[in-house]
Amino acid sequence: MSKPLHEMTVLITGGSRGIGAAIAQRFAAERMNIIIHYLQSHEAANETARRCMRLGSNVMTISADLRSKEQIVRMRDKLEDRGLVPDILVNNAGVAHYGMLADVTEQEWDDVMSVNLKSMFLTTQLFMAPMIRQRFGRVINVSSVWGQSGASCEVLYSTTKGGMNAFTKALAKELAPSGVTVNAVAPGAVDTLMLDKLDSSEKQALEQEIPLGRFAQPDEIASLVYFLSLPESAYITGQIISPNGGWIT
Repeated sequence: MSKPLHEMTVLITGGSRGIGAAIAQRFAAERMNIIIHYLQSHEAANETARRCMRLGSNVMTISADLRSKEQIVRMRDKLEDRGLVPDILVNNAGVAHYGMLADVTEQEWDDVMSVNLKSMFLTTQLFMAPMIRQRFGRVINVSSVWGQSGASCEVLYSTTKGGMNAFTKALAKELAPSGVTVNAVAPGAVDTLMLDKLDSSEKQALEQEIPLGRFAQPDEIASLVYFLSLPESAYITGQIISPNGGWIT
């Protein structure tokens, strides 16, 4: 791949806040073309875009419901019209779910599966073709440590992340001959809004379970995603890498 890094384009789904926003800013520091996808968080997406632009990056925000193939096709066409074809796709969009399996409704199951798994499938399928044609591309899926070990009271969420990990390993083998790598980053506890369901005592107890004694910061996860996107990372594919402070090994 002869294209310089600063000429590459990265699409981050769910890029308006949290880990997604940190990923966008990490790529923006290299003055790459940044596409920040969001569903409803218009103001948060714009604020992340402004921070990226201050770093000297070309930025576009775009809204789409990734559960809909029609909306993803529309998003892809709009990006192509602006000359923005992603070299790097970061599948970060997702939702959490907490609760006993006995209480999970069929509608909840279908909804979380659609957001966490179906959207990744559709987005990857529709954006990987140009990567294959140019014989360079990076697909990086933001999974979870629970996709590796499972979590009590998070069976549904753990199932979606386990599916994401299996998708990563299988697609990596399929796309390897085309020079496209596929990897997953599976964080442990990260200091984002997802932890707001816990009160201070619960957070403290959780931190004590982690050998490093603290939660990850979003920019630490972003740095790993960035590393996996580099041309120098071309021999890393099909891997599930879990930055979790030694919590789960």
